[in-house]
Amino acid sequence: MRYQPIHSDLFIKNRKNFMAQMKPNSLAVFNSNDIYPIGADSTIPFQQDRNIYYLSGVDQEESVLVLFPDAPHEKHREILFLTETNEHIAVWEGEKLTKEKAFETSGVKTVYWLKDFHKVLHELMAQSETVYINTNEHYRANVETETREARFNKWLLEKYPAHSVAKSNPILQRLRSVKDQLEIDVMQQACNITEKGFRRILNFVKPGVWEYEIEAEFMHEFLRNRSRGFAYTPIVASGQNANVLHYIENKMQCKEGELILLDVGAEYANYASDMSRTIPVSGKFSKRQKEVYNKINQIKKDATKMLVPGTDWASYHKEVGKMATSAFLDLGILDKADVQNENPDWPAYKKYFMHGTSHNIGLDTHDYGLLHEPMVANQVFTVEPGVYLPEEGFGIRLEDDVVIQAKGEPINLMKNIPIEADEIEELMNS
Repeated sequence: MRYQPIHSDLFIKNRKNFMAQMKPNSLAVFNSNDIYPIGADSTIPFQQDRNIYYLSGVDQEESVLVLFPDAPHEKHREILFLTETNEHIAVWEGEKLTKEKAFETSGVKTVYWLKDFHKVLHELMAQSETVYINTNEHYRANVETETREARFNKWLLEKYPAHSVAKSNPILQRLRSVKDQLEIDVMQQACNITEKGFRRILNFVKPGVWEYEIEAEFMHEFLRNRSRGFAYTPIVASGQNANVLHYIENKMQCKEGELILLDVGAEYANYASDMSRTIPVSGKFSKRQKEVYNKINQIKKDATKMLVPGTDWASYHKEVGKMATSAFLDLGILDKADVQNENPDWPAYKKYFMHGTSHNIGLDTHDYGLLHEPMVANQVFTVEPGVYLPEEGFGIRLEDDVVIQAKGEPINLMKNIPIEADEIEELMNS
């Protein structure tokens, strides 16, 4: 992998925290992701299942992690199963993890080759009463492709029908939503790489440039800084394209006087960053563009201050909605009649600001988090207010990633990425 190794202390701690919440005499199994085919002999670049990575640091296909804290034999309380590397694999694909390297990466002492998996698992299942299966239960998930994990779960439940079944997901939702300092450090690195990309394009953008050229400049900077690339499909939306919330074609030419809405973020060591900025193609905002821009920036600043321990998710969004309503009245986007006659279930401001203000971020761009519980320290959230004005020909969204603190305002991981309108103009014209 390109990225610098993460210390195994993180993964040791993650496993300890997970096993502390397992039922007595139970084991849990986690599989790596598949390598998905495109056609002929082509495949989609591999990305590791986030849960096995979170618990082991192993970033390799055909890997399995088994946790069995009450195993009769101490060596079987944590086990990694890996594809056995050999000279042929080393020549054609590059050498895979050795047992020694797997221990160095994960801190797991017992490493078997994958060919022994079913034999060892059979022994462990005979010694256990409950099995934890790994499922994707993110509130935004819409999975149509059968994953390696899903195939395994189906086989496991058919092979061992007498075992009690539990879900790993509720434990992982809670654990992954609160970040260790080592994780925050990695996320800071992802944000630093994103900053380099953004500063690069500020010197590149001018009338006549194409959206895909801007995307290419980001990718150049990301790759040269040990990132695999974008943490999610990037949005480079000029003019009216910014009013399509998930515009990802990035195929249009940027014209003088337009704004470009950028929603991009680098990944680093499988951790995501998520940044939105809006910049003027010509290097200078119009009076109206800057007026609207500064209002959105102020909403972002005020919303960020609310991300403190104890904040309720639903109440937070209602308060941000009030900020947006006030700002849109000031800007003439809404009038008093719009607000007086609004539907409480879809307030008037939602016509111009349709999406949520914040989401958890971490190993996934939309990371696991318990949105029905009050916020706690060391959760990491985006803050991303926006406004979309087709009748005026532009949309604006501003977004940073912030870490909730035990006391005081959150730490902004993107504090060094230019956001003030005047600073953006200055940098674009320097």
